[in-house]
Amino acid sequence: MSMNLRVIGIAMQIVIVEDDPMNALVMSKILTRLGGHHVTVSESVEAVFGLIRTSHVDVLVMDVSLSNTVHEGRPIDGIEFTRLLKADEHLAAVPILLATAHAMKGDAERLIRESGADAYIAKPIGDPQGFVAKVEACARRATTGAK
Repeated sequence: MSMNLRVIGIAMQIVIVEDDPMNALVMSKILTRLGGHHVTVSESVEAVFGLIRTSHVDVLVMDVSLSNTVHEGRPIDGIEFTRLLKADEHLAAVPILLATAHAMKGDAERLIRESGADAYIAKPIGDPQGFVAKVEACARRATTGAK
């Protein structure tokens, strides 16, 4: 019998927007195995919009440097993708955690300010438990309004 290390509440519905298959796999496995959460991975703008509109999503983990994602015929990165989500009154409530290799001093604040995202985490994920905790905290802050 496998042990679920998650102690708080019920499993969350998490969407990972990531263009690197290895990063997507690592994040997905961490969130499902350590967190006990349900994860969907997609980099399609239309698919993510549709998923949020038709089902409950607790948190979205957004890669900043999407190299293969296209919206309305042109390339789109995670910053612009986040802006689109936050500009839509039906989608804006879903908390977004930016995940990026841009981890220099000041990057977190700048990227959150530019995108409207709710939180930030640096990649690669070096602390799996910390990653799960950050995703869960991002969802809790959105639900409770806590900072």
